[in-house]
Amino acid sequence: MPALHQYDYLFAFGTIFCALDAFNIGANDVANSFATSVSSKSLTMKQACFAAAIMEFLGAVTVGARVADTIKNGIISVSIFRGDPGVQLLAFVCALVSSSVWLTVCTRLSWPVSTTYSIVSAVAGVGVAVGGGDAVNWGWNGGKGLATIFAGFGIAPAISAGFGAVVYLLVKYGVLARKNPIPYALFSGPLVFFTVSAVMTMSIVYKGAPSLGLNKLSESTTAAAIVGTAAVVSALSVLFWLPYVYAKVIRKDYTIRFYHFFLGPALWWRPAPEDAGLDTAPTHVPDYRIRKDEDGNEFKVPVVSDDGESGSEKTHGTPAATANHPSNLKELEKVDEHPIEGAWAEPKNLYIIFRYKAYPWIKKVLTHGTSIDIHAEQIGKEGTAHHRRMEEMHAAAKQYPNEVEHMYSFVQVLTACTASFAHGANDVSNAIGPYAAIYHIWSTGEFSTSKNPVPVWILVFGAVMIVIGLATYGYNIMKVLGNNLTLHSPSRGFSMELGAAITVILASNYGLPVSTTMCITGATMGVALCNGDFRAVNYRTLLWIFSGWVITVPVVGTIAGCLMGIILNAPHFTS
Repeated sequence: MPALHQYDYLFAFGTIFCALDAFNIGANDVANSFATSVSSKSLTMKQACFAAAIMEFLGAVTVGARVADTIKNGIISVSIFRGDPGVQLLAFVCALVSSSVWLTVCTRLSWPVSTTYSIVSAVAGVGVAVGGGDAVNWGWNGGKGLATIFAGFGIAPAISAGFGAVVYLLVKYGVLARKNPIPYALFSGPLVFFTVSAVMTMSIVYKGAPSLGLNKLSESTTAAAIVGTAAVVSALSVLFWLPYVYAKVIRKDYTIRFYHFFLGPALWWRPAPEDAGLDTAPTHVPDYRIRKDEDGNEFKVPVVSDDGESGSEKTHGTPAATANHPSNLKELEKVDEHPIEGAWAEPKNLYIIFRYKAYPWIKKVLTHGTSIDIHAEQIGKEGTAHHRRMEEMHAAAKQYPNEVEHMYSFVQVLTACTASFAHGANDVSNAIGPYAAIYHIWSTGEFSTSKNPVPVWILVFGAVMIVIGLATYGYNIMKVLGNNLTLHSPSRGFSMELGAAITVILASNYGLPVSTTMCITGATMGVALCNGDFRAVNYRTLLWIFSGWVITVPVVGTIAGCLMGIILNAPHFTS
C-alpha cells in the first residue's frame, strides 16, 4: 500500500510527542535511577549526567530493541481497528500524547512515576475508545495482561526491599559494624566486584539486550558467560582497584588522582607524602557524610582549587569574618566591567551584549540541570519544617567512616552504569515502540503488528532525547528522592542498586511484572529499615511516590481514551 501522506500531520504530532515522551523518560525514569548515586556522593550531578549519556545512548543504539513491542505487552489486538491503518495510526499518536503530557506534569511536580505503566495505560485507554471494554485484555494473560500492572504495585517493591535489605545486612555486619572495618572492606572488595559483575551481566543478558537474543543461549553458555565476565572484572579489581585504594586509604596518599588508577600494581611501590595522615595534611578521600558527626563537631571537606587539585581544608558552617571581608559589611556594589556606551546596535556593543550578557545567561540556563546542588535541594532550606524533618530522619541512621564508604563508591558507580545501559537498551521502547508503529503505518500504509523493525535513526532519536531530559530537568525528580527518602551513602546505595537489579533479573526469568522505578524505591525502603529505626524513613515522600504509581493508570488511560474517542467520533464533512 502507498504511504498515508494524508496523515502527515499525525506523523508530525507523533514525532513531537515521542520526543517529549523520551525527554521525560530521561528526566523522570533515568533520574530516579541515578538519584541513589548522586545522593550518596559517589557521583556528582555532572558525572551522573555524563555516565548516563554514554550508557543510555550505547544501550539504546547498540543493543536496543531492533524489534519493538508496539502493541505494548499484548494489551490490545490489531483486530479492533477493523482494517483501517489510519485508525491505528491515530491510536498510537493519542497514546503518545497522553503519556508524554502526563509525564511532563509529573516531572514538573517532582513526582516519580513509572514510564512503562504510563504508556501501557495509554494504549489500554485508546483500546477501550476504539473497541470497547472487551478490546482490552484485563486478565493476567501469561504476564502480559492489564492485571500485571496492578500486581506490580506490590510485587516489585516488596521483593526488591527484601533483596536490598539482605545485601546491606551482609555488608553492614560483615564489614561496616566491625571495630576496624577498613581491612575487611579492602580484602572483600574482589568478591564484591565478582558478585556485582555476575548480577549486572545477568541483567544485560535477561533484560538489557533483547535484540541480541542473549536470553536464548543455552544454560551452560549463559552460565559460562556470567561467571567468566565476573571473574575477569574481579581479576581486574585485584590488579588495579586494590593497589589504588590501598595507596589512597591505607597510606592516606592525598596526591593520588583518578588517572593513577591505571598504574595498577605500580602503586604498591608509590611512596606517600611525608605528612600523609597528619591533621595538617589535605583530605585523602572525599567526604560522604550527609550530616555532622555524631558528637556534633563540624567535619572537614577538601577545598578544591581552580586547577582541580585538593588544597587546604575548611569546615562546614558559617565562615569566620576576616579583616578584608567583615561579616557586618554589606556586599559592595558590583561594577559593570563591560558597559554599553553609545547606541546598542553598534558592532562593538553587539559583541558585548552577546559575549558578556547573553552568552553567560544562556550558559547558565543550559547547565542549570547539571550544576544544581541536589543535596541542598533534598535537605531543604535551614530553619524550615522540611529541614527539621530531614535532620531527624538522618539522625536515625548511622554514618560510617569515609575510608570504608569510599571503597563502596567504586562498586556503586559500576552498578549504576550497568543498570543505565540495561535501561537504555530496554526502556527506550516506551517512547519509540509506539513511534515505530506510527512511522511504519505512515510510511507503508500497512498495519503495525506486534513486532516491527525499528530503524536505527529512531533509536538514536529516542536515546538523544533521554539524555537531554536527564541533563536538563532530571534534578527535579532527584531532589525528592535519595536523601529525601532516607540517608544515603555508597554502601547503602550499592546495596539498593544491587537489590533492585536482582529483582529485575528474577522477574524477567519468571515473567513477573516489575518496574525499575518501583524496584529501586522498594530497595531503598528495605535498606532504610536496616538502620533499626522506623524514623529513618520519610513516609510522606514514600506515600507521595506510591500515589503517583496508582494514579498514573486511571488518569493516563482516561485521558488517552477520551482524546481518541473525541477525535474518532467528531463530526466531519467532505467538500
